[in-house]
Amino acid sequence: MVKKEITTANELKKELDESKAKLALLNKKSRHSVKTKQKKKEAKKPEIKKSEASKLEPRKTEVKKAEAKKKEAKKKAEAKKKEEEAKKKEEEAKKTYEELLEEQLSEEEITGFQIDKTDMDRLSNKVCEIVAGYETKGMFQSELWKKLKLSSRDGSRLALKLERMGMISREKILENGRWTYKLIIKRTPVSTSSLEGAPCLICPVEAQCSIDGDISPKTCQYIEDWVHIESKHSN
Repeated sequence: MVKKEITTANELKKELDESKAKLALLNKKSRHSVKTKQKKKEAKKPEIKKSEASKLEPRKTEVKKAEAKKKEAKKKAEAKKKEEEAKKKEEEAKKTYEELLEEQLSEEEITGFQIDKTDMDRLSNKVCEIVAGYETKGMFQSELWKKLKLSSRDGSRLALKLERMGMISREKILENGRWTYKLIIKRTPVSTSSLEGAPCLICPVEAQCSIDGDISPKTCQYIEDWVHIESKHSN
């Protein structure tokens, strides 16, 4: 009876060992399978990365080209700006004919300027009337000299004279790559044409006229009518 129990115990032990061995073998196979799968996955990753990289490569190239174009365009724009600034400085450094003429003439020669056989007062008034028509915008002096058929030298000297008299101002302007001047009215000369029709010049009672007398410009109907007519003409 004891022998049978021992035999049975031995068999159980043997079966247990065999089961352990099988289990160990299964574990070993399982680990091997997992490692194999991991290796396969790891092997596939570089292929996927290479595929993604090959897709991204053209985009990167395009981006680099676009950036290069931007840089080149920026460089050209900066170079152009510098060139324009340099040209502007060069032009500003150049003196105009009027500036050179002003340096050569004395104040007496400028203020006492005369054109032979020309009524200078009348010419000055004409210039101021034309310039006044452009108001604060002013007009280019070259246009004015053409209208008045004046030479550039005479016109420039006349402009200097009128500027000294406080009748006009000259504004230096860069026009079509060349420096010139705009003439702007400062003080319009008084026109005597409106006084020619004044009733006072032919008034029969002008000798008795006074500010506080019975006959006075304050109450004169002739003056009132004349002012009314003149205001209509001016409008």
